[in-house]
Amino acid sequence: MVMSPRLEQRLGQSLVMTPQLQQAIKLLQLSNLELSEFVEGELETNPLLERDEAAPAETPERDSDSDSDFEDAPALDDLSLGEPAGSDMQTAGEMDADLGGAYEDGAVTVGQFTSMPEASGYDPDLPGLEETLAEAQTLRAYLDQQLSMAHLVPEDALIAAYLIDQVEDSGYLGAPPEEAAEVLGAPLADIERILGILQGFEPTGVFARDLAECMALQLKERDRYDPAMQTFVENLDLVAAREFTKLAGLCGVDAEDIADMLGELRELDPKPGLSFAAETAEPIIPDVIMVRHPKGGWVVELNAETLPRVLVNSSYHARVQKTPMSKEDRKYLAEQYQSANWLVRALHQRATTILKVSSEIVRRQDAFFKKGIQHLKPMVLRDVADEIEMHESTVSRVTSNKYIVTPRGIFELKYFFSSSIGATDGGDAHSAEAVRYRIKELIDAEDPKKILSDDKLVKLLVADGYDIARRTVAKYRESLKIGSSVERRRQKAPPK
Repeated sequence: MVMSPRLEQRLGQSLVMTPQLQQAIKLLQLSNLELSEFVEGELETNPLLERDEAAPAETPERDSDSDSDFEDAPALDDLSLGEPAGSDMQTAGEMDADLGGAYEDGAVTVGQFTSMPEASGYDPDLPGLEETLAEAQTLRAYLDQQLSMAHLVPEDALIAAYLIDQVEDSGYLGAPPEEAAEVLGAPLADIERILGILQGFEPTGVFARDLAECMALQLKERDRYDPAMQTFVENLDLVAAREFTKLAGLCGVDAEDIADMLGELRELDPKPGLSFAAETAEPIIPDVIMVRHPKGGWVVELNAETLPRVLVNSSYHARVQKTPMSKEDRKYLAEQYQSANWLVRALHQRATTILKVSSEIVRRQDAFFKKGIQHLKPMVLRDVADEIEMHESTVSRVTSNKYIVTPRGIFELKYFFSSSIGATDGGDAHSAEAVRYRIKELIDAEDPKKILSDDKLVKLLVADGYDIARRTVAKYRESLKIGSSVERRRQKAPPK
């Protein structure tokens, strides 16, 4: 057979991940902040995109005892996947508002007195007092102030500034001195010397490398770091295990002295840096809002405040398209118009998908919202995916970094997915999260004189209807960061 090159045609079908499809999949798993940043970038680069300045419809407050606001609101079974319906805001007359203190020509009228904003230094463009936060001093700023008064030579001040940058919020030194010596190219002896100076800063205990050193610094300031206390602090593992008899032998003291030393230790601050302000914690902004329907069931809707609102400026596109332009410009305009249309459709599809998944989760976990965590049902991604006719990977992306506000609090959508534990009577399976909660309940209520072993926990859980093995109980207990029966017996036993 002669081997020779030749040309031939083949016809076939294959799935291709276009850049638009890849981007649409990525949008599904973005959080609120990440999606907002992405849309802001598109608004800056695409001239055919513009922000929808129309304010989102106001959502009236839900009152489970009042049927007037939601008499016609759809329950979960009748839910529409379009944009959530809002209600018109009440006028001032309807709310009996007193407008006597309103602005008139830039002045504030109160009774017979009139004051101008300029005369009092008031600037209407500045945020109001209720919109501002009190500025609290941070640990790093406090340490910098003390460093400026330490009068160190420039070389030592540079080392000190670097070490201050390595301090964690708890007050501990986040990097070993050896790393600072390597980065700064300074002798380790100089690093240790400057560290000793910084450990004299307030609050006492900062720049410690571990808990023992932190407590030692505080005890030295109190002049209580004698040899016996030093041995006590150097054996904190025995303190945690409540091996007081062994500690008494190492320290050369009796049980009464050990109790006094333990009392002194409890008066110390294990994390002195936490008394200072940290970064302001950003509140969780839910993507989905869930409320009780007056006629029964639940109302699920998207949080309109978190949805980016963009439009395609078709009129501008039509106007520009009529003007003479080069081939490259016309190609650029067509690409931007296509990209703008795609983004609007992708955002709508994302919102629709989130609402579908959230609605199915709420429907399946109805007992949890009505009765509590003990009634959380086991559920996996496949259960929701099959019901809404989507792929499991899509459900997984939708539930990542998405939160829902419910009458029981704010939960990540992934919280409602858990494995199942069989029932001893052959009934419905139990959620693993419900089992963890029951284990914690039993351990919290145990008698300090009768600590429950894992075997005893298994017997109690089986009596409650949970078909569970001992190794599963141990695994769940460890996931809750609860010690074994031996450790709990030492922790709950009174000091001798």
